[in-house]
Amino acid sequence: MKFRAKIVDAACLNHFTRVSATIAKLAKTCTLRISPQKLNFIVSDKAASGGVSMWCELEQENFFSEFQMEGVSAENNAIYLELLSENLSRALKTAQNARALKIKLTNKHFPCLTVSIELLSVSSSSRIVTHDIPVKVIPRKLWKDLQEPTVPVSDVSIYLPVLKTMKSIVEKMKNISNHLIIEANLSGELNLKIETELVCVTTHFKDLGNPQSASEDASQDRDPEQMAEVHIDIRKLLQFLAGQQVNPTKAVCNIVRNKIIHFDLLHEDVSLQYFIPAFS
Repeated sequence: MKFRAKIVDAACLNHFTRVSATIAKLAKTCTLRISPQKLNFIVSDKAASGGVSMWCELEQENFFSEFQMEGVSAENNAIYLELLSENLSRALKTAQNARALKIKLTNKHFPCLTVSIELLSVSSSSRIVTHDIPVKVIPRKLWKDLQEPTVPVSDVSIYLPVLKTMKSIVEKMKNISNHLIIEANLSGELNLKIETELVCVTTHFKDLGNPQSASEDASQDRDPEQMAEVHIDIRKLLQFLAGQQVNPTKAVCNIVRNKIIHFDLLHEDVSLQYFIPAFS
């Protein structure tokens, strides 16, 4: 197995750093999947035990000026590495205003992702800062548990409001309850609601719009005003909203009634999918 890559464009480097910071806020440990065309950050907790799942996809050609890799075999041309998300994010934080960033899979008594950052000094000469991030190479027999999750057919798909606005509201609601109801319909309406024995609080969003495919897939006899809802752990939603640094151009929420909620954040270079199971 071999892997080496290089980033020289400042905008690409800043974007890659923001993606890494987002992953670190969403999960303590993640899997990095390296393939010839893409990088994926994967979190695959079992939904049955209340865990969240994530699939983040980056087109390598949009970030790296150089990219070389050889997988475990010609038939299985990929590399799966497990690492602590914070270690990668912390290393990349030192890359602000860097001239170049190099990432290489190395073996220094144990497998590592070696991150080398070329920085300019005051005298205009360059200096190299190197971070060795320990990784665990995941064997081929375990890859089947780390595939892109199947998105279930949703009852309602709807565009999300501004994520910062949504985060501010959810932060206030968390002080009242750990249990949140999200409901939406095919008329572009989304409600965030908490209910306790003492109080019921609802925030309404209107005219958000629904993806065209959602409207086309809806059955002809379904009332577009009918709400589909899911009950989730409010802390898991807040962790997702608080961790966002991807700045998506489009954010979609897919609700599978009483089962799961699926968030799909799209940027021109990055796709991030996040799954939160229904509250148990």
